[in-house]
Amino acid sequence: MRAEVVRLSSRLTMAALAIKRISQVFIDRSAALGHFFANAGEAPRFVAYDEEIGCPLHNSLAMLEWAGVVGVLHDSDLIHAARMAGETAAAVVERRREGKAAFVYVGPRMDAPPADPYEGSLLYDEPGVRAFEFAQRVHAVAHFLRATHGVGSIISMLSRRAPELIHVKRWLAPLFEEPRDGFSSNLIAGWFATSGAGFLFAPSAAGEPYSYEELGSNGT
Repeated sequence: MRAEVVRLSSRLTMAALAIKRISQVFIDRSAALGHFFANAGEAPRFVAYDEEIGCPLHNSLAMLEWAGVVGVLHDSDLIHAARMAGETAAAVVERRREGKAAFVYVGPRMDAPPADPYEGSLLYDEPGVRAFEFAQRVHAVAHFLRATHGVGSIISMLSRRAPELIHVKRWLAPLFEEPRDGFSSNLIAGWFATSGAGFLFAPSAAGEPYSYEELGSNGT
């Protein structure tokens, strides 16, 4: 199929800083993914565990803000895996402890497997929230996938570094400032950097196009 792309808009919105936003749609899946990876470059990124489902972003910003307020997540955390669906969320984040990386799984108690992971140690167990700390990323992500079955999840892969929470929150806010009527909010892939971010969304229905949104500070 011939790749087709339609540029929807390029506009400036005013928040704390002027934000440049470019919206594009792609009929062809390979063209959409190719455009995403070409624009992402070396930026930290997420890819959906199940492309057909993607990762719904309806409540993502509110969940991340709440998690920061109550101290579950820190702005300096690197996010290696996340699920933000409905009223529940789960994540694997990387933190530095005494110069070494530690990987923390945070999720609702209902999502925890029947047995605690032998690879990790219980970090805290509060009403509705449970966290385990792991020395290795592979064990933390494996526990995340056991707990969530990967449904509605995104995983940091195909990049040298996981996205930093502060940049994820920074670019999600202007993304949802204006409604995206007629388009899905199920994320297939996303990249996040200091100067900008890009989001590739699944089609809203069979035969509909993929949509790509790119945000950047004015002048980038």
